[in-house]
Amino acid sequence: MTNLRVAYMPKNKLSFSPKKVVKGLMNSLPERSRTVLMQRFGLTEKGVRETLEAIGKKNNITRERVRQIENLALALIRKSRQYSDLTPQLNELAAEMQSFGGIVHEQEFLDSLTKDSDLQNYINFLLVLGDGFTKLKENDEFHHRWTVDEPVARNIEDALRNLYRNLSDEDLITEHELVQKFLDELKQIADKEHDSELALRWLRLAKRLDRNHLGEWGVSDSPNVHARGMRDYAYLVLRKHGSPMHFAEVAKAITKTFAKKAHTATCHNELIKDGRFVLVGRGLYALKNWGYTRGTVRDVIGNVIKQGGALTKEEILSRVMKERYVKENTVLVNLQNSKYFRKDTNGKYALSE
Repeated sequence: MTNLRVAYMPKNKLSFSPKKVVKGLMNSLPERSRTVLMQRFGLTEKGVRETLEAIGKKNNITRERVRQIENLALALIRKSRQYSDLTPQLNELAAEMQSFGGIVHEQEFLDSLTKDSDLQNYINFLLVLGDGFTKLKENDEFHHRWTVDEPVARNIEDALRNLYRNLSDEDLITEHELVQKFLDELKQIADKEHDSELALRWLRLAKRLDRNHLGEWGVSDSPNVHARGMRDYAYLVLRKHGSPMHFAEVAKAITKTFAKKAHTATCHNELIKDGRFVLVGRGLYALKNWGYTRGTVRDVIGNVIKQGGALTKEEILSRVMKERYVKENTVLVNLQNSKYFRKDTNGKYALSE
């Protein structure tokens, strides 16, 4: 039986072959210019984009000379007849970019056209070559991105800045909430409606916004988004659970949710040390930002009386039991400590002088 070998054909969303188009453009160049562009943009068999310095060493020229050759070669292509014939293909790329959001995350846009990295290099070359495309380089705020509409791009970036500036390090919000906040920003700036899919694409442009393992969004360098250890994992687990948990259950949930081995004793020790957690019962922990206060049962009774003034035994029991999962008798025993509490003539308890 004859073995048939089927050549791999990378999938391409575009109606034309980027490789074929680029090779046609290269034919108008001198050999050295063609070689430099191929190495610079990863249009070789290895498919690796090389630095100016690496290409200079290969060709025994300075990095600045490589830059000059690259720029001159691009200018030559733009003046060629082959480039003039390229209008339909560049228009198709521009239409794809516009439908993807007008301003696009570079890698996400290339991935949307093809998963083949070699083919992506050829598409990237066409973007660099085309007059209608502007590359906005990566900085502290945003990833590499491309646009076909610079005014819209600036508006979207301004909206993203406003969005993460209004979030504290502690804030975590659902994806739906974040999208709605973002769309509200865009209405104020661009005065037009956008759908959620486009909003999510634009959100991923921002380096300072990110999603945690549980799908919640926040400031990217917050420990609530990029958990750095046992305490951060425990915080996310408790937050998701929504009510107090025993430290042993917290450890199990960390292991299950994050695939991080959490030892029960270690988990307990970490919870004790962190001010975000409050021990509310025998081994039971809650989050401080749920309204719980740290301290002993006696401390909680003291806070209740400070806030509410002299209170009856029943009133104290009701309020303390909302903060601590303990037996009523534990509260009553503490109330009898005359060093801290006293009973007035009306039968109410106040702080001792």
